[in-house]
Amino acid sequence: MCQVLVVGGGPVGMTMASELARYGISARIVDKAPARTDKSKALVLWSRTLELLDDGPGGADAFISAGLVTRTIRIFNAAEPMARLDLDSVASPFPFALMLPQSETERLLETRLAGQGIRVERNVEVTAIDGSAAGVTAVLSHADGSQETVQADWLIGCDGAHSLVRHSVGAQFEGETLASDWVLGDVHLTGYRHGSDIEVHWHREGVLIVFPIGSDRFRVIADCPMAATAQAPVPDMAEIQSLIDRRGAAGLTAHDPVWLAGFRINDRKVSAYRHGRIFLAGDAAHIHSPAGGQGMNTGMQDAINLAWKLAMVAHGTGADALLDSYTPERSAVGDRVLAEAGRLTKVATLRNPLVQDIRNWAFHTILGFAAARHAAANTASELAVHYPHSPLNGPTAPGGLKAGDRVPPVPGKACTDRPVFTLCAEAGIATDIIAAHPDLVATAALPPLPGAALSLVRPDGYLAASGDDPAVVLRYLDAVRTLGRAG
Repeated sequence: MCQVLVVGGGPVGMTMASELARYGISARIVDKAPARTDKSKALVLWSRTLELLDDGPGGADAFISAGLVTRTIRIFNAAEPMARLDLDSVASPFPFALMLPQSETERLLETRLAGQGIRVERNVEVTAIDGSAAGVTAVLSHADGSQETVQADWLIGCDGAHSLVRHSVGAQFEGETLASDWVLGDVHLTGYRHGSDIEVHWHREGVLIVFPIGSDRFRVIADCPMAATAQAPVPDMAEIQSLIDRRGAAGLTAHDPVWLAGFRINDRKVSAYRHGRIFLAGDAAHIHSPAGGQGMNTGMQDAINLAWKLAMVAHGTGADALLDSYTPERSAVGDRVLAEAGRLTKVATLRNPLVQDIRNWAFHTILGFAAARHAAANTASELAVHYPHSPLNGPTAPGGLKAGDRVPPVPGKACTDRPVFTLCAEAGIATDIIAAHPDLVATAALPPLPGAALSLVRPDGYLAASGDDPAVVLRYLDAVRTLGRAG
């Protein structure tokens, strides 16, 4: 018997298991693959994900040390410079994109888990799931042919686009497959002129994007006409070089491939992330265009959103209805990510020359304004993710942050080993609230936030409630404990 069974040992599943372990919840994590991926796959960790990782055990330093910091995205009309987006304008301790192959992200998360006394049980496939009001039963098939029946209080499906967990709960994966093929080359390049910057080339025949991975290692992706085959063909190096020559900057030579792949883009999402005691996260709940590079980040943030709520319910400090906020909060984020990634893909793959010219003029003009660049950087970095319509939002003071807004990280904030709200107030004001709810509130208050004498911040760093009267916060915490709803 375990409290939580996590199905899927990729970045989302390992983030989930780590967060649960951090909060003292016993979890098993299983994956049918024999080993973690050795492919670059999801390539970027954005600012908001780094903030949340930094709040966890071990912080974000190991990830940053292993990755490549990218601060600028350059957009070209074929080979002619057209616009640029500088990420160092975002108000975060991590004002950049961290280019880090998924293989490395998984290695580092696996190391974090090992430090918490957890290992991913590999070559273990979940073959049957049965959920009830009392718990979940899962059948595990091991590599030696043996089977094991596991009882858990909750089960979380982090098992990817072909999720067995999603199929087991009957969730519809609604959406479409886009009518184009894409090629991917994880290759070495010589002649790249822009260091660690990302290059986006909009060409008459399609798009070419170059992502730096290391000093001379890059990812090249481009769209192509859809082939009359069941799956997108895998390119060879001649095709990769030809695409670079036609669409990219002059003088680039690709060699020594690490990984070549072809893929098609699916835009699909479930409507409900919670099914009783079974939850969906990451690609099991939503898949979309890789434009924007936000798929893995969104999934890891799914995990962090759910983990603190599940831990509060397991510890008895929050009512079960607290878990009902997971779907409306994260489904709304999933909708926005799908819409934004879809728009970026359509804009990048326009075929009509006249419409292409209008697009190029519009981007050049719009990104000429500092406010537009700042908004675009906030969206890309996921600092713009917030929960304006969450059922957990309480009242807030006028003129300051609104409930559901991200609260900028405070330097030196300690990693907590239980899911607690943080008070931002003068010490004298906070004392009585902490005494009234010692299991729900961090024992040390932080300085007040602008616009309110007293603010209550959720364990995942979003504003819960604020005001000048301590009664506002006390009523909110009472609601979390008794109803799981604070609206």
